Amino acid sequence: MMFEHLVSFRFKENLDPQKEKELLETLLSLKNKISGIVDLSAGVNVTEETDNVQGYTLGLRVTFEDQESLRQYGPHPAHQQFVKSLEGIIENVIVIDYPIVK
Repeated sequence: MMFEHLVSFRFKENLDPQKEKELLETLLSLKNKISGIVDLSAGVNVTEETDNVQGYTLGLRVTFEDQESLRQYGPHPAHQQFVKSLEGIIENVIVIDYPIVK
């Protein structure tokens, strides 16, 4: 059964466009670096539901082949390198993982 991994990022301050671009490129590159990823998308939050933003400006969605692939993603060196790049700039992260039921 495939699994979905959703992440919303809230930063301490507004990111400058170059840093935002770097983070997005790093996230998008994970698809080619980590096995078990079926699909991955990431982007800047442009919702018109401004009352619901709560400061979360970057989103990530990763579809994994199975739960074991999701488990291996967290400690993977490429993922850990991304996590390290957030040090000092991240305020909060929301993560939701669930099996895809059709």
